[in-house]
Amino acid sequence: MKTSIHRTGPRCFASFPASSLGLTQNLQSPHIQQQRSFLGVVNAVDKRAYRLAKSVMPPISKTEQIALGCGTIGFDREIFEGSPSLKNLVDTYNPKLSKEEQDFLDNQVSTLCTLLNDHDVSIKKDFTKEAWDYMRDERFFGMKIPKEWGGLGFSTHAVSGVLAKLALHCVDANATVAVPNSLGPGELLVRYGTPDQKEYFLPRLADGTLIPCFGLTGPHSGSDATSLIGSDCIVEERNGELGVVANFKKRYITLAPVAGVVGLGLNLSDPNNLLKGKGEEGFTVALLERNHPGLKMGPRHKPLHAAFMNGTVEGEDVWIPMNAILGGQEKCGFGWHMFVECLAEGRGVSLPAGSIGAARGVASAVGAYARVRKQFKVPIAEFGGIQEAMALAGSDGLITIAGGDLMNAIVDNHEAPMVISSVMKQNTTERGRRIIERGMDIAAGSAICMGDNNYIGNAYLNFPISITVEGANIMTRSFQVIGQGLTRCHPHMLELIQSLQMPKSEEKEAVAIFNRQVYKVVGHGMTNMVNSITRGVGSTVSTAFRSKKAYRNGDKMLEYHEKQLLRLAANFAVTADLCFTLGGKLKFEELLMGRLADALGAIFLGYATLHHYSRRRGVEGLEAITEHAMLRLEKEAQDALKSASDNFPGPLGSVASAVMKVACFPLGSFSRSYLEPHDSLTKEVSKLLTTPSGVRDMFAENVYMAPEGQRHQVSDLIRALPLCIEADKISAKLRKEKRDPTSEESEVLSRANAIRDVLIQVDVFEHLTTEEAQPGYVRPALLGTEERFAAMTKSLDHEVA
Repeated sequence: MKTSIHRTGPRCFASFPASSLGLTQNLQSPHIQQQRSFLGVVNAVDKRAYRLAKSVMPPISKTEQIALGCGTIGFDREIFEGSPSLKNLVDTYNPKLSKEEQDFLDNQVSTLCTLLNDHDVSIKKDFTKEAWDYMRDERFFGMKIPKEWGGLGFSTHAVSGVLAKLALHCVDANATVAVPNSLGPGELLVRYGTPDQKEYFLPRLADGTLIPCFGLTGPHSGSDATSLIGSDCIVEERNGELGVVANFKKRYITLAPVAGVVGLGLNLSDPNNLLKGKGEEGFTVALLERNHPGLKMGPRHKPLHAAFMNGTVEGEDVWIPMNAILGGQEKCGFGWHMFVECLAEGRGVSLPAGSIGAARGVASAVGAYARVRKQFKVPIAEFGGIQEAMALAGSDGLITIAGGDLMNAIVDNHEAPMVISSVMKQNTTERGRRIIERGMDIAAGSAICMGDNNYIGNAYLNFPISITVEGANIMTRSFQVIGQGLTRCHPHMLELIQSLQMPKSEEKEAVAIFNRQVYKVVGHGMTNMVNSITRGVGSTVSTAFRSKKAYRNGDKMLEYHEKQLLRLAANFAVTADLCFTLGGKLKFEELLMGRLADALGAIFLGYATLHHYSRRRGVEGLEAITEHAMLRLEKEAQDALKSASDNFPGPLGSVASAVMKVACFPLGSFSRSYLEPHDSLTKEVSKLLTTPSGVRDMFAENVYMAPEGQRHQVSDLIRALPLCIEADKISAKLRKEKRDPTSEESEVLSRANAIRDVLIQVDVFEHLTTEEAQPGYVRPALLGTEERFAAMTKSLDHEVA
């Protein structure tokens, strides 16, 4: 047999079964044993790595797990992948208004503005009944409710436009209309309500019979509102009816003092298992009308100088039947899903709309004021400091409008992007605050004296409210944006994290998933590392040789800035991967997460700005202001990444920092090539905003204009600008030609001087308080003066005597 095998060689293995030879095991066993030994070592290493990762990864709570599954991902994932597509963005999202929506903005919203005097509202801390009735009758509180239930069925883009127009004219009207059209609970009812709840509440919400509010925040749950500390309910059965007994203390609830129904966030527990599998414990939403037994609504907060209704909602041992739970018993414990998916509209649309209103107001009204107002016989628009502030406000305004347009289109595309909505809320409200501050700096004295002529003061006083509500910006920036983004938007991280949460009984499967995702993360990181370096070198070279006037060619400007954003996106993606070296400690590295949130925000808004330019090309001057905005956003992203690389934390921080610097700045300081806009561009942008131009007209879109002849400072400033420009040209011509004006020129100059004199005036009041208005009232300081003079006279008389 041995001879036969030796003679025939391996061919005999094809002729006889291996088992019949009796030699297969002996011949193959060394190789198989070696392979098995190797695989055993690999499996042991993989398992050890898995267990090590599991040991440093804190367990994810049920609430966090629900949050990870809520909302949608889209363009935000493209940024985390490192290669976003501007073409895909332009092709997919097109914000637009229907004729019905545009007519509503032009007519009903303008009519409401005529019923609102911002200064009177701020003094009286309420609207007139006529204004309240008009908002109800014209369905301002039901814009998002479908027409079948009596609402207007408007798009998100239309709601944003309404809120932006109101924000400039009367910021309190903006807040009042925003709540019913975002976190309702009208929209929650449309999505999750039972048929009976929809039939009862939606028509009454649509026509304003019931003004809604949403009670979430409590004394111990602010930015962490969904923790619901102090808002508890227990499932009980009374007289054969299942329900909950609730105790709650809510504060900061907008519209609560006048609301007819409140959506109440409660933490439901079922210790006696009365739900019996129909519904769950956890965050639950109840719908209570104002007259519900035990419900206390009415007391008001006084948020800064604001007049919009805001107050408390409280209750002790309040019985709530199951039919008052939003969605019925089956939706017990489903509140997180409701809240997170609807929050995108409140955070990503309603609050940014206020900043859009500020942007349009400062560009159109303050831009005109800078020409109307003269100092040293020169319009202040010619002063360098004014030009700088005007250009910064303008480019921030463009960024805000562009971001709002894109976000509106995303939501209207039936998406609920939690990360992008957080970016929009934090970034645009912060830019809105800066826009208002720069407008105040330019308008100066006319902006600090309150009254009918002041169109910016109330917005300035109340803007910190939008910074604070629905997740304070300081918290949103420092952990929410990146904390959610890394887990939700990273292309490979969610499955990896979920594998680390699997029980020990499923460890084998968990290790396999973990290993697969780790390899994907490494591959993802290497791809973006290469892209970062190659794109970084290319961007450094192209930026170094780019002309300062290259932006005048729109195609080349678009191509250049898209390449810079692709580079920055790859930089960001590499940095995001390096964050995983921190493991579970990442959530405590808020300084790092804040810097990365800045970078992510600048990249997203950069794409939004290019998306806006792609849609609005042809507007005179749009290239210049887009260039100004893009240069600033690229510089913001670059600086944020540089700061992150200089301060990367953790045991491997120095290694991660070195890798990040190679990836983001491959040529060292030469690769940090993004600079602030040049002075010549700043002057050009300022001139576009302070003289008649296509860009000025674009900003003035959707700004309320009062009827001709009706005194309204914003309208009068905008209408006066052409006349003042013409007068300034005449004055310059007369100086150059050293002659007197003609009769026609004199008339223009006289009219311009007259309107200038009117528009620079500020309000003055005989008295500011009701006490001052009383007959015989003498101000305490003057009373003291009289007393001192009387005492002096008495003393002199005594000395003479």
